[in-house]
Amino acid sequence: MERWPALELASTIRHDGNGGVADDLATVQSTTRWLDQQAMTAGFAMDEQLRGEIVELRRAVRALFAQAVSPAPPSRADAHQLMPAEQALKHLNAAAAREAIVPQLTWPEGGTPRTDVLSAEPDARVRLIAGLARAAIDFLSGPQRDQLRACNAPRCVRYFVKTHGRQEWCKPSCGNRARAARHYARHNTTPA
Repeated sequence: MERWPALELASTIRHDGNGGVADDLATVQSTTRWLDQQAMTAGFAMDEQLRGEIVELRRAVRALFAQAVSPAPPSRADAHQLMPAEQALKHLNAAAAREAIVPQLTWPEGGTPRTDVLSAEPDARVRLIAGLARAAIDFLSGPQRDQLRACNAPRCVRYFVKTHGRQEWCKPSCGNRARAARHYARHNTTPA
């Protein structure tokens, strides 16, 4: 299954399993744990300032995701407090611009050519924020943007990439929850 760092970042806001919303970036410790899971914790110590920068970048990404799924409704988690799209775009581009990078072609003898990205940026924290921003730019300018959806299952707040024609939910459990809610509504409504 393909994974996109921008979608992973947006998905740090999720349903908590109890009818509420959980934030995987709520604390320095939980942010460190998330970065460890993404294999992005080399060369820096997490602190409140860096956590805040990541959260603000997530706000921009989620605002742009909401714009990408429009005219469909955005995620219910933050639909009422979205960063304006123009501000989100400026924030994302400024974050990506913090690190000057140079693409370099590597072509091993008898192997397949690949592009490596070289950076002279000494600050791993800057490289992290800029890398997350570039991942969001790549995602939002790539073909998967057209398949981006906000899950419409009850209580779900995630975005997902639609991988087949009939997919309506981010995961099977959301589909089960949506079908159960429809069944309940059909069988427990009183006629007027």
